[in-house]
Amino acid sequence: MDQEKNISEAFGTSDLMPLEDFFRNSDRTAYQISPDGRHFSYMAPYENRMNIFVQSVDGCEPLRLTSETERSIAGYMWADNERILFMKDTGGDENFRLYGVNLDGTDLRGYTEFPGVRTTIIDDLEDVPDEIIIGMNRRNPEAFDPYRLNLRTGEMVQLAENPGNWQGWMTDHEGRLRSVTAIVDGVNTQILYRDTEDEPFRPVLTTNFKESVNFIEFTADNRLVYASTNLGRDKVALVLMDPSTCEELEVLFEHDRYDVSSISYSRLHKKLLSVYCVGHKEPVRHFFDKEEEALRARIKAHFPNHRVAVADSDKAEEKLLLYAGSDRTRGAYYFYNVHEDKPVKVAEVAPWIKEEEMVEMHPVCYTSRDGWTIEAYLSLPKGVSLDAAKQLPVVVNPHGGPWARDSWGYSSEVQFLCNRGYAVFQMNFRGSTGYGRKFLEASYKQWGRAMQDDISDGVAWLVAQGIADPKRVAIYGGSYGGYATLAGICFTPELYACAIDYVGVSNLFTFMQTIPPYWKPMLEMMYEQVGDPVKDRELLEACSPALHAEKIKAPLFIAQGANDPRVNKAESDQMVEALRSRGVEVEYMVKDDEGHGFHNQENRFDFYRAMERFLAKHL
Repeated sequence: MDQEKNISEAFGTSDLMPLEDFFRNSDRTAYQISPDGRHFSYMAPYENRMNIFVQSVDGCEPLRLTSETERSIAGYMWADNERILFMKDTGGDENFRLYGVNLDGTDLRGYTEFPGVRTTIIDDLEDVPDEIIIGMNRRNPEAFDPYRLNLRTGEMVQLAENPGNWQGWMTDHEGRLRSVTAIVDGVNTQILYRDTEDEPFRPVLTTNFKESVNFIEFTADNRLVYASTNLGRDKVALVLMDPSTCEELEVLFEHDRYDVSSISYSRLHKKLLSVYCVGHKEPVRHFFDKEEEALRARIKAHFPNHRVAVADSDKAEEKLLLYAGSDRTRGAYYFYNVHEDKPVKVAEVAPWIKEEEMVEMHPVCYTSRDGWTIEAYLSLPKGVSLDAAKQLPVVVNPHGGPWARDSWGYSSEVQFLCNRGYAVFQMNFRGSTGYGRKFLEASYKQWGRAMQDDISDGVAWLVAQGIADPKRVAIYGGSYGGYATLAGICFTPELYACAIDYVGVSNLFTFMQTIPPYWKPMLEMMYEQVGDPVKDRELLEACSPALHAEKIKAPLFIAQGANDPRVNKAESDQMVEALRSRGVEVEYMVKDDEGHGFHNQENRFDFYRAMERFLAKHL
């Protein structure tokens, strides 16, 4: 309490929420409904780890199906009305193993308990009893083979042998493997196709990886596919395509600013319902089905002030689970019968978070020094309006990926920092996804350069607007955001008062030497995106913060998981060593039971407590 009191006094506020309220496990989350619509499943804490629970829709007492105490369940799904499948890894190594358990808690068994092997789900085979198709890199750590798994017997039948460069599989509505994507010549993407499983796969289209063609779903007759593609255009569009030739037959939807992100498809009626783009705040959705459009309008009318999505449905598509949320709440789940049109609240994800006590996420834009429009999000301390936002301490928070994006919605980190008196600024710098091919390619070989300039230009915009106190700007990020943090204090040391690097890359040479084995087929692509260690040696040297640690002036806090398969612990070790060898103190937190980010609740608490102390001291 003394620490909270001191922090409260420093920020001039007395309404600090307990740190744990922001970062504790959800009360109930990840709700799903059984295929017959008779049961809910969800994840909830048991011994501080997220486990699977199930209860009947009529509200009977829930039953806990799993008892994991070392690490939370990574994800789960219904296999059928009587059995649930789930994934878990060990200590954050991301070698996910598949398990199954009956609805009454019996017959808990591991299907893929192979050391160092990662399992993926290819097709749940909804209409095939007791079977699913999975992928595993058991035979070759760099390549995933498809297997048909019998959930009752545990028997697995290998369906094809991956030659080493096949990356993704697609099935038709009958569960037959019909298409596969491959990497050829290191940097080209190839689509292979077959009409029947009796035929070999044959190449039908080869493009540079910068051009994308992604089969999403077969049409009802399993002849044509709905595909997303940027061939011959800047933005990803939704098209109807002949998979045997990759000929575009019809452009179904395209947007002038945003890429197509996903589609909604009815498994029951086997028809396309809608297409979706992530917007700056509001999503862009186009409907192909009038009944679906009317249904969504009815649902939305119940939640005028929230973003609502269909989280799951039964097989008959009559009983829905809705999720309603916003930028100020972790949201709630509702049961919705399409014939009754009366949403019934099932659970709040975090009932201790009060919406009225959280702050808004403001969508804003600024222009980069070379003319790109950068979409960003600005969140302000409670009680501070956009008009009154002047000379604030700011935490600049670039996202990971980097080929990902930030979007409008609730963030525990953002709300926590705003509650502590900081403004938070997140930006979709060049390379962020969803903005078209030109914007994406503008990031290639620009780590620490133009990508970093976009972040620096965001800081300059905040200062020019009078929002940021230029002497009180921090930078914090995870993964690529951690790299951007280190690059920021290395290459623009004058901008930042302090920095927090969370599982971030520090040395571009060692980073690419220590990637997971299943990333190896994509290494040549990474060389084009980031830089070739031989051909672009000078570039990578110039842009590796660990090799320029002498430029760092700002206090630095680094956090790292010991088992991180993506950003090896050596990335953080060498940065810490480079600073300490110069007599520069750097705060360093390592968690031996974590990987790429801290998932165990107690470790999250430790990290954010340290962040709170660090920012209070240096900002």
